Amino acid sequence: MFVFNPYARQVLSGKALVFLLFWLGCLALSGHSWATAKDSFLNPILSGFYPDPSIVRVDDTYYMVNSTFEWFPGMPIHRSKDLVNWELIGHGLHRQDQLTLQEGLGDYKGIFAVTIRHHKGLFYLITTCVECTKGGNFYVTAKNPEGPWSKPVWLDSPGIDPSIMWDDDGKAYYVGHGNLAAKEAWPEQQGVWLQELDTGLGKLVGPRKQLTYGHANNASWTEGPHLYKINGQYLLLVAEGGTGYFHGVTAHHSKSVWGPYVADYVNPVLTHRHLGRDYPIHSIGHADLVQTQKGDWWSVILGKRYVDGATLLARETFLTPVAFEGETPIFNPGVGKVTLEQKRPNLPWSPVKKAPIRDDFNSPTLALQWNMLRTPQSQWYTLANGNLVLQPRSQKLQALTNPSFMARRIEDHDFTATTALSFSAQKPGQQAGLAIYRNSQSHFTLMKEGSALVITQVRKGVATEIARTVYTDETVVLRAQAHGRKLQFLFGSSEANMKPIGKVLDMAVISFEEAFGFNGPYVGLYATSDHKKAPTARFAWFDYKAL
Repeated sequence: MFVFNPYARQVLSGKALVFLLFWLGCLALSGHSWATAKDSFLNPILSGFYPDPSIVRVDDTYYMVNSTFEWFPGMPIHRSKDLVNWELIGHGLHRQDQLTLQEGLGDYKGIFAVTIRHHKGLFYLITTCVECTKGGNFYVTAKNPEGPWSKPVWLDSPGIDPSIMWDDDGKAYYVGHGNLAAKEAWPEQQGVWLQELDTGLGKLVGPRKQLTYGHANNASWTEGPHLYKINGQYLLLVAEGGTGYFHGVTAHHSKSVWGPYVADYVNPVLTHRHLGRDYPIHSIGHADLVQTQKGDWWSVILGKRYVDGATLLARETFLTPVAFEGETPIFNPGVGKVTLEQKRPNLPWSPVKKAPIRDDFNSPTLALQWNMLRTPQSQWYTLANGNLVLQPRSQKLQALTNPSFMARRIEDHDFTATTALSFSAQKPGQQAGLAIYRNSQSHFTLMKEGSALVITQVRKGVATEIARTVYTDETVVLRAQAHGRKLQFLFGSSEANMKPIGKVLDMAVISFEEAFGFNGPYVGLYATSDHKKAPTARFAWFDYKAL
């Protein structure tokens, strides 16, 4: 970071000094510098593919979890002391023996919205595995949020997005999604229901009761419930309208845990759908509340951001203050919407160690940010001699498989991802390189194949070769460079000798508008082969850098 020296005025010209002061002022206004770091923060607090956030405080520490769908490890857990700076500390789904995200599991199926809670020294993660071999709702537990986490406790319950709430008498309640009547009075009429949960037996007990179908007689996709007891009253927050443009949060109140629940007059208590389709932050919803140790209330919410009309980073995690007027939660009082810059919480500023730009693969285990598609059933990767070594296999990115693809989230609209690859395969169909991936039908690859480098674009399921160039060396540096919607691939014999390959591509290929889906974009390292035996692909390092 540049540090300003006041004595530099003695050697700077007048014009240079004016420019320097202007530059420093711009940094201060941007919210990125030390000048505003302790006064405000920038949303989203977790950028990139971090949807359906859920949060809990234990003493002075906050823990947050997000849904992950077909990715493994699943259910990332972050820790923070100030609600702004977050550190990835583990995953709730981190072992193959917990459950299987099997080959054939569809794009954006698998682990849906997760709720994190803490009770009497034990952390709980409760969620749904949609269309899994062993599917349905379950919870896992751990004494430490870093893990290890238990095997799933499966529950006989319909719907998605379950939550847990403990009442003052120690009873636990399962808050579920669904329409128990199984009849719709209007299209997409869903709802929220309640049943007691016996955590000692690991099962639901007693009757189920429908609590609400939403705040209006045309409420659709009422889901994502969270139940709280605040000042002796019960507050039920739900997501409504689906996770797209009409998404929102509504509040419902009751004096009894079993209801009746009355919709708040202010509903929806939070949404951006009234701001128009061009508003830069959209699809706001699926909120969870947390109270700080100082008594203040905050909410984490999912939302999306446009870049040139495209949602490139999928659903992200935002933070906004909440104040109560009577029973009513007022989100971002006086503003009524989620903003890109916000006065930070009244908590000690606690920066965390950021992941290094370069992963040189010298650790005995993979860094926590690396993910795979679906649960691996064989050991197709190793860390050896400072390399990540991938075994090319027949599994492809275009199929619903567990390919030899090791990837991390794209967290920025402007970024570079670079790697050094050694690969000596000569047969057609043996490839290794770099991939930008949203789902099986929407991705890009820059691959070394024999004596050539090849760019392929898969757009809405149609694969197109974009460029091919001769390259005969065994080792190559590959790079993807994105600026908003503009994507350029580059290659070279070294980092100092890079040149572009192919034309500028449109990142909208992996946007929500084109690719759809609940998951989000990744970039990573990929190897594949049409032959049973193929040389391994050795990646010496991988850089991810925000621009």
